[in-house]
Amino acid sequence: MPFELIRSEVLMKGRAFTIRRDTMKTPTGAETKFDIVEHGGSVILIPIDSDGNILFVRQYRHAAGIEMLELPAGTRNGDEPFEVCAAREIREETGMQAGKLTQIGSFYLAPGYSTEYMGVFLAEDLSENPLEADEDEFLSVEKIPAHEAIQMAERGEMPDAKSLAALLMVKPYLKESK
Repeated sequence: MPFELIRSEVLMKGRAFTIRRDTMKTPTGAETKFDIVEHGGSVILIPIDSDGNILFVRQYRHAAGIEMLELPAGTRNGDEPFEVCAAREIREETGMQAGKLTQIGSFYLAPGYSTEYMGVFLAEDLSENPLEADEDEFLSVEKIPAHEAIQMAERGEMPDAKSLAALLMVKPYLKESK
């Protein structure tokens, strides 16, 4: 017997997500509640320049209370296709346009409590073509050689889960260089 939805109620509607509480019947017949963050999905990009550097963004993350080095990422606008979101977000966050965008994977960010599904894109053939950044984003772009970025992730020097997952996924696409 699978889990069965008994009822669902919206607890809060925010700018980027909605929180709902689902009351479920478990396979044993017991009732339990799950608080779920409904999120429309997002993208994460691995922009690689012609010199083999990956472009990262450094930004303050209030929930963590620190500035973090992350791969560029962003939220879809409604039902915006993931590819369209990726093409927009790289321009907003790095000021660069990708001549070639390749989706290399996807994953749920935190399936224990969130519906957020992320598309992972390799961005190549970069050229300058900025879009205005979101008004609440204050980013600086940092270039790190691809092999060094992978090593930083492997050493635990990058505490952002989405960046770690994307760097793991991009490894087979990287040219061997040291």
